[in-house]
Amino acid sequence: MQLNKVVEFHKALGDLTRIRIIALLQQGPLHGQAIAGKLGLKAPTITHHIAKLRDVGLIKERRDKNTIYFSLNTKILEMSAKAILAVGIGGNSNMEMSITEEERTAIIKNFFTKDGKLKTFPAQRKKKLVVLAHMIQSLEFGKVYPEKEINEFLKQFYDDYATLRRELIMCQFMYRENNEYELNPTELWWFS
Repeated sequence: MQLNKVVEFHKALGDLTRIRIIALLQQGPLHGQAIAGKLGLKAPTITHHIAKLRDVGLIKERRDKNTIYFSLNTKILEMSAKAILAVGIGGNSNMEMSITEEERTAIIKNFFTKDGKLKTFPAQRKKKLVVLAHMIQSLEFGKVYPEKEINEFLKQFYDDYATLRRELIMCQFMYRENNEYELNPTELWWFS
């Protein structure tokens, strides 16, 4: 998750009314009028706050005839809340995975040919992380890459570019949204 997404999530929660709406929706789905009645607010106020929560993915909607029911997206809530902890510890829940420069050099030498091709993709997590970090060195931080461009970039290292792309996302080296990829800040990588 990119840092700006973490910030937007916390901005959305920076309002007492939105926190109260989340607390209500923890008990189950409600329509706008019910939320307004329980909180003693007018419907347009609830619509405004629901829109802010929807923008960050915290609210799901379900239409039943002319009534829209809102429910809490607990998966997004949990993931977004945990993201701030990942930033606090460098994105690494495996802090013991420190690696020396000699180990890093040996891994790169063992897994890459002289012309920079990946011989095999490592199964061991520590080696996998070193290999992925080595490959993305030439990508630009802050640049958004279309999926096709990322595929071409990864093909220069390894024919199975889809595996590499998936691992870059899973290990939080990159962020993907709408088939566009962007490097995450190094603080979010599984190791630095």
